[in-house]
Amino acid sequence: MCSDRVKYEAVIFDLLTALTDSWSLWNSVAGSPERGMAWRRRYLEITYGCGAYRPYETLVREAARDVGLPQQLGDDLEWRWLELSPWPEAASVLQRIPVPLAVATNCSVRLGRQAADRVGVPFAIVETAESVGFYKPRPEVYHTVLKRLGTAPERTLFVAGSASDVPGAKRAGMPVYWHNRIGLPPQAVGDDDVQPDFLEMSLEPLAGLF
Repeated sequence: MCSDRVKYEAVIFDLLTALTDSWSLWNSVAGSPERGMAWRRRYLEITYGCGAYRPYETLVREAARDVGLPQQLGDDLEWRWLELSPWPEAASVLQRIPVPLAVATNCSVRLGRQAADRVGVPFAIVETAESVGFYKPRPEVYHTVLKRLGTAPERTLFVAGSASDVPGAKRAGMPVYWHNRIGLPPQAVGDDDVQPDFLEMSLEPLAGLF
């Protein structure tokens, strides 16, 4: 599948933070960056603690309520979902990667496919929390994509966007490239110091790994 110069046989991407600027959409729907960040952070807390799948749209509304925002914002986010924009370099970088590309994302099947289409490149696999039945960082999501790709974890690079995906993907046996675009703090996991193999604020260096 890969030449002697290619270290990895496939790449799996987090979708909503590693490949698309979902932060700006949430901020816009919420009415300000401060409100949007509070809402999004609460949503991430709920999601990471959820494990088994509950409807994504429900979690988004609950998060808005929990930070004192109208639950209606969840519907507004869904209505504006197609405003999601990929990071400026995403398409050009992915087009230069010579191995299969896949997605593992924490949302519904419908919204995951729509967001993946916004990136503008084909993916061999798009798996969502809904299709797997669990939310990341549960291992089922990573293992499902690996099984469908037919690649070994150590030969499959995971591109994280959120802090939680770093320990999640590492525990699944994958090397991790953390595209930490907005400077998120790392996630503490017990006493473990789980570090990504690569830490960048852009996707651009990714193509140079192949």
